Amino acid sequence: MPVLSRRHEAYVASPVRPSRTMVARNRKENRMTSVAFDDIDAINALASETFGEWGSTIVVTQQMINDFAELTGDRQWIHVDVERSIKESPFGGPVAHGFLTLSLMPKLVTMPVSVTGFGSAVNYGAESLRFLSPVPAGAEVHARSRVVRADAKPKGTLITTEAEIGAVGSERPALLYRMQVLYTPKRG
Repeated sequence: MPVLSRRHEAYVASPVRPSRTMVARNRKENRMTSVAFDDIDAINALASETFGEWGSTIVVTQQMINDFAELTGDRQWIHVDVERSIKESPFGGPVAHGFLTLSLMPKLVTMPVSVTGFGSAVNYGAESLRFLSPVPAGAEVHARSRVVRADAKPKGTLITTEAEIGAVGSERPALLYRMQVLYTPKRG
């Protein structure tokens, strides 16, 4: 196992921890609905205006924010200058980049349905993305999702889901993301 540099210690120190709802969902996992990727009617029957349960949580540390700023070149003071953002920011302290919050999506979001029988699942794009509220440094975030619809495409089934990520305890989500994944048949 490689030795992590001091920069990476923040990631080790703040592991993903299951939330109470995640533990409850894991107990119910045996009852999760499984649907074949090409059963469009069955997937559309699962479409809902209601989001599923909140999933696991992760703490967004100042070190994560600083590392993201270095990686992307977005070193705006509201993200990386702790003292200035405490004094001058409308948020009362440093906040995570919106795209950092979005980048946590694969780690946080679980599908509300188990899609089976496909060859590959390809990120097809996004219908919409809205940043609705800031994520303060040190906040614990979680996500939940819902099925919007499924559509037949020449290369497979396009499933549109909507997910929201929010700080634990916040009434308003940090972001709302409507994403599309193309499920293709197995080859050969």
